[in-house]
Amino acid sequence: MTTDHLLLANLSKLHTTELGLVRIKKNLSLDTDQVVDWCKTKICSPHAAISQKGKNWYVEADGCILTINAHSYTIITAHKKN
Repeated sequence: MTTDHLLLANLSKLHTTELGLVRIKKNLSLDTDQVVDWCKTKICSPHAAISQKGKNWYVEADGCILTINAHSYTIITAHKKN
C-alpha cells in the first residue's frame, strides 16, 4: 500500500491534541472548532499531495501544509504555504 493510500485508509484515526488544535487554528486563521474534520477534507482533496519523510506525513493542499505523525495519526501542526 502506498503512503498516501495508507493515510487515506486510516482517516478515522486522525486526531490532534488541545495544543495542536490551538496551533493549527492560529497558523491557518481558521474560524471552525472542527479542525480535524477540516484537515480530513483537505487530505481527501483531489489536489492534495501526500508524502512521507521520516516519521511524518506532509499533506500539501489548497495553500497549506499539514504535518501528521505517521504512527499515531496525530496532526502535529499546519502552516500556510509561502
